Amino acid sequence: MSRPPLPPFTRETAAQKARMAEDAWNTRNPEKVSLAYSEDSRWRNRSEFLEGRPAIVEFLTRKWQKEREYRLIKDLWAFDGNFISVRFQYEWHDDAGQWYRSYGNENWEFDQDGLMRRREASINDVKITEAERRFHWPLGPRPADHPGLAPEPK
Repeated sequence: MSRPPLPPFTRETAAQKARMAEDAWNTRNPEKVSLAYSEDSRWRNRSEFLEGRPAIVEFLTRKWQKEREYRLIKDLWAFDGNFISVRFQYEWHDDAGQWYRSYGNENWEFDQDGLMRRREASINDVKITEAERRFHWPLGPRPADHPGLAPEPK
């Protein structure tokens, strides 16, 4: 199975790959999201280590059961050959209604078919009030006219 765009990446194709990942994750569909990863994909997500699509589906199912009304933005940070790095933010709330903004960076390595074979994610969560939320689009992919990540306010 091939998943264009394929490496080696240009700035344009790396940004396209990042947006495709963002759009897929915003569906909150674990099976659909898992198809972007190689069968033996290895992950580090925070302090959790995973290997293989079944583990990815199980992880994402748990994630989106906990992280309600999840909305994500990923922006290209850097790229080289078959590597892409992104920075991201997402907002969600827990079962008690407490909102969070999660900040992070991901490093991705792709195989020749454009499937991600390695993903390393570092993520920090910050409690926010509902009034501090920035991502208000309807659940699903971010609208094309919604901006990416701007520099943090001072």
